[in-house]
Amino acid sequence: MTLIFGHRGYSLIAPENTMTAFIKAEQAGAEGIELDVQLTKDGELAVIHDEKVDRTTNGKGYVKDYLAQDLQKLDASYTFKGLEETPRIPLLREVFEWMKNNEIICNIELKNNELPYEGMEEKVIQLIREYHYEQRVIISSFNHYSLTHFYQLAPDIETAPLYSSNLYMPWTYAQAIRAKAIHPNIRTLNNHIIQSSLESGVSVRPYTVNKEKQMRWLIEQKCSAFFTDDPKKALAVRKEIVGR
Repeated sequence: MTLIFGHRGYSLIAPENTMTAFIKAEQAGAEGIELDVQLTKDGELAVIHDEKVDRTTNGKGYVKDYLAQDLQKLDASYTFKGLEETPRIPLLREVFEWMKNNEIICNIELKNNELPYEGMEEKVIQLIREYHYEQRVIISSFNHYSLTHFYQLAPDIETAPLYSSNLYMPWTYAQAIRAKAIHPNIRTLNNHIIQSSLESGVSVRPYTVNKEKQMRWLIEQKCSAFFTDDPKKALAVRKEIVGR
């Protein structure tokens, strides 16, 4: 069955990468969430997509220049107005604490393609080990050097390269870097890539799938999973096609 991942949570109806968005994704019935991590000035793993806080919060500047406690004082409402509570930038540890009470799969995107964030892989591994989430976490990144380093440190935790341009035989590339999945931009995907990857034992989870026509196609192709801003719609389409 094609699993549904809330892209930065249920980001259609809640501020992205906030606990509100993650909780709403789980309440909608999504099997997984996707989130992004950056490193703060004091080495904490903060859940935020951009290197800067400007777009999604009322603050300015780089995440790397904030202490975690100051970062968490920012209003992370993004474009959402009139919310009952002010959403904050969570730390990855907070998300892991919340995961104790559900069975959500967590895709962590290492945002170390623009900034090197030395030691990020080790910090993420340490936290996964602490919570024993080795089977509940997938690590993805556009930085494939980081993914191979991560695999060398923790070969038991699944990795998946993100990519946005057409890649020749991506299932073979995934196997070469010891990844168990590919996370392609939906525009680069076709039936041949999906089926060849699955036949090679490589999972396929494209991003970001918000059009119903694309959702139907992926579910009918028995694609492993996909990331969407609207998990409720995706789950309704899946139920119509496969009955659950």
